[in-house]
Amino acid sequence: MKIDNKKIFETLNPNKIWVPVIIGLGIVFLMFYLDPSVNAKTLRGVFDASFIAIFVAIVVIFFRDLGYVYRIRAVTDKQLTWTRAIYVIILWEFASAVTPSVVGGSAVAIFILNKEGIKLGKAISYVMVTAILDNLFFVIGAPIILFFAQGNIFPESRVMEMKLGKSLEILFWSSYGLYAIYSIVMAAALFYRPRVFKWLLLKLYSIKWLLKWKHSANEYGNQIIDASKELKGKKWNYWLPIIAVTIFIWSSRYLMLNALVAAYESLSISEHVIVFARQVIMWIVMMISPTPGSSGTAEFFFAQFFTEFLTGYTFVTSILWRMLSYYPYLILGAIFLPRWIKQVFFKKKEEL
Repeated sequence: MKIDNKKIFETLNPNKIWVPVIIGLGIVFLMFYLDPSVNAKTLRGVFDASFIAIFVAIVVIFFRDLGYVYRIRAVTDKQLTWTRAIYVIILWEFASAVTPSVVGGSAVAIFILNKEGIKLGKAISYVMVTAILDNLFFVIGAPIILFFAQGNIFPESRVMEMKLGKSLEILFWSSYGLYAIYSIVMAAALFYRPRVFKWLLLKLYSIKWLLKWKHSANEYGNQIIDASKELKGKKWNYWLPIIAVTIFIWSSRYLMLNALVAAYESLSISEHVIVFARQVIMWIVMMISPTPGSSGTAEFFFAQFFTEFLTGYTFVTSILWRMLSYYPYLILGAIFLPRWIKQVFFKKKEEL
C-alpha cells in the first residue's frame, strides 16, 4: 500500500478550519434569526450556568482525551511516548474535524502513525482496531442504554410537519443495522478469516459495473491480511485495557453533555439516562452528515433533541457544547500541525 501524501496534506490543511467554523456559525446565526426565543437575553443566559457543572464538563472532556492518548499507546504496545501519542491524537481529531464525519480521519491516522516510525502494516492494524472497537461500543452499548431509557429516546419535534421523531427512529435503526453488519464483518475479517474476506471482496468487485474498483478492493484485502498478521497472538492483557478504555472514552464523550445540561437544569437520574441515550441517536445523525465535523448538522439537531430539558437555555448550551467538544481540536490542530511537520520531516532531513 502506498500513502498519497498529497491527499493527506490536503486534509491536514490549517486553512480548512474556516470551512466548518463558517458553516457552524452560519447555522447558529440562522437559528438566532429565525427562532424568536433566541435574543440578547438568551445569550446572557450563559452566565446562569453552574460553575461546578461547567468545571465537571471540562474535566470529563479532558479525561476523554487522556483516554484516547492512553489507548493509542496501549494499542501500539507503547511504541509511542506520551508526547508523541498526544501529537497523534490531536492531529487525528483535527483530521476528523475538517472532514465529513462519514469520511473520518482513519487514512490520516495511518499516515501519522507511519511517520511516527510505526511500520505501515502495524499502523493499518492499529487504526482498524480502534475503529472496530468504537463501532462495537455503539453496536453492543446502544441497545443497553436505550433499554434503560425506557423508550424516551426519540424527541417530539416542534416542527410536526417534518415528522422528525419517526424519521429519526427509522434513520437510527437503519443505520444501526448497517453499523452492526459492518462491525461484525470487519471483526470477522480481521480476527478470523482475512483471506476469505479478500476472496469474497474480489468476487464482489468482479461484477461488471464494479470492475473499475477491483484494484482498490484487492489492495484493501491485502491491508486486512497484513493487519490480521500483526494482531495475531495478542493476549487478553493486551485487549482488556483497550476495551475498558474504549468504554471509558465514549462514556466520557456523552457525560460531558450531561454535565452541561445539569449546569442549567436539575435532572433526575432517569432524565440523565435519557440525555445520555439521545446522544447515541444524535451520534448516528452526525456520523452521516456531509459537512466537516458535522458543522451545522450538530447545532441544528441539538435543539431538536434537548430543548425539553433546557427551557430557555438550549441555544447557549449548544454553543458551549460545540466549544468544548469540537472547536478546540480545530485550534489545537492548526497549532500542532506545523510543529509536527517540522519534527517529523525536517528534523529527519537534518539528521541525514
